[in-house]
Amino acid sequence: MVYCATGNPGKLREFRLAAGQDGIQVETVPGFADLPPCAETGATFEANAILKAEYYGRLAPGLLFADDSGLEVDALGGAPGVYSARFAGPDATDPANNQLLLEKMRGVHSRSARFVCVIALADGGRLVRTFRGAVEGAILEAPRGPHGFGYDPLFYYPPFGCSFGETAPERKLTVSHRGAALRALFHHLSIGRV
Repeated sequence: MVYCATGNPGKLREFRLAAGQDGIQVETVPGFADLPPCAETGATFEANAILKAEYYGRLAPGLLFADDSGLEVDALGGAPGVYSARFAGPDATDPANNQLLLEKMRGVHSRSARFVCVIALADGGRLVRTFRGAVEGAILEAPRGPHGFGYDPLFYYPPFGCSFGETAPERKLTVSHRGAALRALFHHLSIGRV
């Protein structure tokens, strides 16, 4: 078993889906919802993942991983980046973030973007190592598809010919940024390295 630090139900579903394929059980930190949140003050996905893993890792009764992930849009200089979850403000919803992204991309022809995920693994609050995944795509002009969460309905993945929002979660996980980082993490755990 490995613990994770997330209050995002979409991420937790993906963590468990990927873990099940490797026979690993993922549980949230006991009492996670009642813990004071970790301040995500890092300037990079890696820095924020490490901050969260070290912070919550001290409270977990075993190995713990935390991720930081988001969308980088080239035409916006890499934004929203580490601010992906709070792009439209501190308590932003997925629809609000998507709407703001569409407004900022209105009339923009170059729409290349990527999802990035960095996972940090900690043991007793001590960093063990990090795992990174990324996937390239483009921003659509309108959301498409009922699946996924976050920016998935706006993220067009050319090899599939559709958005991540139009892709079944199991299929998305085979190519997604989070899927790549999780596969590296679970491989690391399955061969007994800590």
